[in-house]
Amino acid sequence: MERHLITLLVKLGVAAAISGFVIRYGPLRRMLMREARTLNQRLQLSMWFSGIFASGVAIRALVRSYEAVDLGLEGSLLAGVVGGYVTGLVSGILISIPAMFIHEYLSLPLFAGVGVMGGLVRDVALDKEDIWRVSPLLDISLFRALRKGRDYPRAFLHSFFFGAILLAEFLRQSLGDFFPGNIFKLDDDWPLTAALYATTVFAVTLPLKVWNNTRTEVKLEEQERLLMKARLEALTSQINPHFLFNTLNSVSSLIRTDPQQARVVVLKLSRILRRRLRNHDNFVPLRDELEFISDYLSIEMTRFGEKLRFVKNVDPETLDILVPSMLLQPLVENCIRHGLSSKVEGGIITIETRRLEHRLQIVVQDDGVGISEEKLATLFEQGIGVSNVTERLKVLFGNEHRIWIDSQPGRGTRIAIEIPEPEPTLAAVS
Repeated sequence: MERHLITLLVKLGVAAAISGFVIRYGPLRRMLMREARTLNQRLQLSMWFSGIFASGVAIRALVRSYEAVDLGLEGSLLAGVVGGYVTGLVSGILISIPAMFIHEYLSLPLFAGVGVMGGLVRDVALDKEDIWRVSPLLDISLFRALRKGRDYPRAFLHSFFFGAILLAEFLRQSLGDFFPGNIFKLDDDWPLTAALYATTVFAVTLPLKVWNNTRTEVKLEEQERLLMKARLEALTSQINPHFLFNTLNSVSSLIRTDPQQARVVVLKLSRILRRRLRNHDNFVPLRDELEFISDYLSIEMTRFGEKLRFVKNVDPETLDILVPSMLLQPLVENCIRHGLSSKVEGGIITIETRRLEHRLQIVVQDDGVGISEEKLATLFEQGIGVSNVTERLKVLFGNEHRIWIDSQPGRGTRIAIEIPEPEPTLAAVS
């Protein structure tokens, strides 16, 4: 009796090990994440299931003392529950092949039938997510289903699921009793019968529980990614109308005084907007961002003339580094509007970039009127420009970024940004 109990415990350990391996293997994990699958994907899933569980059957067939590694019945049922009728049927047939070589001929119809039964369990579920919420303890599953909203369909599904597991084990034990040697089964001498059936229930539901935990984590990560994307899009859409509004104001002032120059500005603006419409990425190479700034400043220079000058001190190694799109335009616009527009003789806007190990530093500087101490203290919270850039950097880089402003009245303002080179996964948020 003690040996049989150890076998049952080892069987649960094997089920847990298999469930852990499955969820850590990328292609198979991605397959489990899907609910709707094509026929080809269902067949691929059956190949994975049969390869994993048939290996256990083969080991047991070769080494008779390794009975605990045989989860052929449980694997066939799981395949049907996760993938449907086709996956369950094909998996059941393939999983039974090693047993057929040692003359356990009833394994094929039993495993195939159990796989189809798993597909029936899946078909009964009105909400496929309810399959993943099953608990190894039926009373807990029923309590959760009925505690809120009296979810009778979910309670029925879990009861039906447990009934299917017990029926599958009962069929195996009955066929083993009536046709000795034609199918593999563990001894069910009383009082081991209850432990045997409980082990089968846990061996089927435990993998589902482990896989569901990972599915939930992946979904939460995906929701966080979508939330971050939505925030970035909202912030970016806040910048674009602001830039457009100010540029159109410049055009309107030129229409009466210099219609030809207004036409030039409109053409340059159309080129800028065309580039923005083609590119929806949140990250762009620094060279593209600098080209955008050059176009933007060329529009502003039509209004200010020779009073406005632009200087770039750019490290060539930084040109291909990805930066948040529209990062510099709000800062440059602030330099013009608040630093240089009220200065009679105009001034210079300077952009410097340098690479510091795996970080990028960008400095936007003007020699304008500067910012008073009182206004500098609240600059990050007021207006669209600096506050928007700061918020976007927080969303993208968290605490990994730095932004600071130095300003002296009458001598100009210096805004410095330091960000890490984006990881590929972060740059993909677009």
